Amino acid sequence: MRQLSDTILLNNGVAMPCFGLGTYKAEGNEVENAVTAALELGYRSIDTASLYENEHEVGRAIRASGLHRGELFVTTKVWNDDQGYDRALAAFEKSREALGLEVIDLYLIHWPGLNKYKETWRALERLYEEGSVRAIGVSNFQIHHLESLMNDSNIVPVVNQVELHPRLRQRPLHDFCLLNNIQIEAWAPLMKGQLQDNGTLTSIARLHGKSVSQVILRWELQHDIVIIPKSVTPSRIKENSEIFDFELSQEEMDAIDTLDTGERIGRHPDDLMF
Repeated sequence: MRQLSDTILLNNGVAMPCFGLGTYKAEGNEVENAVTAALELGYRSIDTASLYENEHEVGRAIRASGLHRGELFVTTKVWNDDQGYDRALAAFEKSREALGLEVIDLYLIHWPGLNKYKETWRALERLYEEGSVRAIGVSNFQIHHLESLMNDSNIVPVVNQVELHPRLRQRPLHDFCLLNNIQIEAWAPLMKGQLQDNGTLTSIARLHGKSVSQVILRWELQHDIVIIPKSVTPSRIKENSEIFDFELSQEEMDAIDTLDTGERIGRHPDDLMF
């Protein structure tokens, strides 16, 4: 990864930026200003969801940027209450209208839940076949969810967006996704700041003249993980993006890998039944 504009090819041939801005729990002018700052810095991927209740603001910032639509990659997600075939189609129309975009680049099922995700996936397949979305994927899916879905569907998800950071490496899931050409994308890639005092990370950061956050994000990029760090602070948005002028050694990568304890800050997908 050499620059902020670098992309990876998804399994359907669509190019997705390796780095983007997350907008979870960012609202109103705060999220609009954050998206504006990110786009001015060269970010080209913005991640939102119906749950975040900020799709209107994200759309406004995108339109105000003056950037050509083809330069941007916009992700949104269908929430749990809207799972099922008809409800998912209706939810998509609401998201599309809120964002003010005719075509969404990536549409995800936010959580698998208990037994509706296959119906929801059929709706996403229809949206993809109609050209309303450029790519479809999932979020928070475990291996057994992916196996079940792929055994009963026509399209393999392009992305699985999951909680992933040095304390939760998700290696078996990542390996499964690699084997099936599904791109892993990390939410909460910085573990919401809970690793700032970690000795291993601080020593590596000091060696490179970088922040702990920058080291973590670089570690994820070098593992070919797409990342969407969330911030509403322009200086932090800028700092997060300044990770293309250094590289971690294999020894440093291995040291960070050993920090994996399986610790989560979010819910385990198998515990969130609806």
